[in-house]
Order: sequence, then structure tokens, then C-alpha cells
Amino acid sequence: MKLNIPCFLLICFLLVNCKSQKKEGPEVDNESVNETPEEVVEKKESDISIDPIEHATAIIKWKEKTIYIDPNGGPKAFEGKKLPNIVLITDIHGDHMNIDTLDSLNLSKAEIVVPQAVAERLPASYTERLVIINNGETKEVQGISIEAIPMYNLREEALKFHEKGRGNGYVITLGKERIYFSGDTEDIPEMRNLKYIDKAFVCMNLPYTMTVESAADAVLEFKPKQVYPYHYRGPEGLSDVNKFNELVSKDSDIEVIQLDWYPGIP
Repeated sequence: MKLNIPCFLLICFLLVNCKSQKKEGPEVDNESVNETPEEVVEKKESDISIDPIEHATAIIKWKEKTIYIDPNGGPKAFEGKKLPNIVLITDIHGDHMNIDTLDSLNLSKAEIVVPQAVAERLPASYTERLVIINNGETKEVQGISIEAIPMYNLREEALKFHEKGRGNGYVITLGKERIYFSGDTEDIPEMRNLKYIDKAFVCMNLPYTMTVESAADAVLEFKPKQVYPYHYRGPEGLSDVNKFNELVSKDSDIEVIQLDWYPGIP
């Protein structure tokens, strides 16, 4: 049979084109098939607000609760502030237990949490409002867990300032967050052994408490998520909180938060 070359080529072309069309279909974006929506992880903001008043004095607000820590500074320092539901006092010294300031405040809604030594020095008019808690004890006050942590000096020359068993540091549990206020202390074992602290307020002033190096070393051991240097004024001025920040931040993920504890002091 005589082969017609042009016809043969035409038939081959048609066969190849037909196979190609069978393979073709709607375009599929393989990346979009395998792609899963990115998981959006939002950092949950704390529902706790912190208002530094001065030195050792702070106001903590959480939901409907307002907590005063070592209220000091007279009535002017608390003008416009919400009335406290709970007042925590750490020790007998005037920068922590200030009776003039307490007398000037409206404490009609408040329970006052204190160690025994403070209770013994407060006027009788406060007795009915007191919740006495001593080192190692935990009590629930208005639905809030409050744990009394020891606070005391270790250095021989400083033992006269804060003896073991007299004052309290506090761990306050607010929702899922645990907040530690050191009170006047050095880097004691009870601080170093703390667990699961979200916010730690740590003192550092000589000669009464400890050096910034000691404070940083303790913080690096108990590893709070955030640390707030506070109570850092001494006879020689303010402690070097920038150095504390450097020491803590150098080899850890602990966030150092500096608040204005000494308004008007550069």
C-alpha cells in the first residue's frame, strides 16, 4: 500500500494532541491543597494592673479587687484611687507599716493582712479588720490565696534590721497568675525555692536588704516570668537597677520591668 506521507503525519499529530488533552484538566495549586491556615497565637495580656505609688507601696487591681501593698505616703498619694478590698502589710518599719497613712485612708471595705508583729503594733481600732498570717501559712481572703513567705537578713552586719519570723513577703494568686512581693529581705533560701512565679517584686538596697548582684542571682534561680525591681532607695541614694537588668537579662528570658517608684527623682 502506498503511504501518503502528509496524511500519516496529520494522523500522528492528532493522536498526540488527543492524549495531551486527556492528561490536561483544571489546574491544581498543590501548595493551596497542602496549605493549612496558620495558627495565630496571641500573647494573652495580663488582667492584672500595677500602680507603683512609692518605694515599697503599690496598688494591684484584678477584676473587681483592689489590693494595697504597704500603703505609705499619706492621703495625697492615694487621691483618685479605688478603695482597697485588701491591704497587705509586710513589716513593722515605717516604710511598710505607716499608721498615719492607714488612718487617712477609707478602709471601710478592706481586710488587712499582717504578720503577728504588725498586729501587735496597730491601734485597737484595726483589730476587727485584721487577718493574721505568719511565715509558711496560706490563707484565702475574699477568694484570693495569700501565702506568707519569710523575709529576713543573712549578712551578720544586717541581722539587726530584719530577723527571721517577724515580717512577711507575700505570694498572691490572682486567677492563673502568682505574684511575689519580697518585702525587706536578702536572697534567702525561701526566695530561691519559689516556684511558678509570674511577677516578682524584688527589693535591693543596702544596708537594709541586699545588693543588686544578690537580687539578680536569686531571681535567676527561681526564674519568675517577669521581675520588677522595687524598694531600691537607701541612705546613699538609688541602687543601680540598670545593672540588675543587665545581670538578669544576660543569660535568661526573664523580663525585667522598671516602673517609676520614685517620682521626681531622676
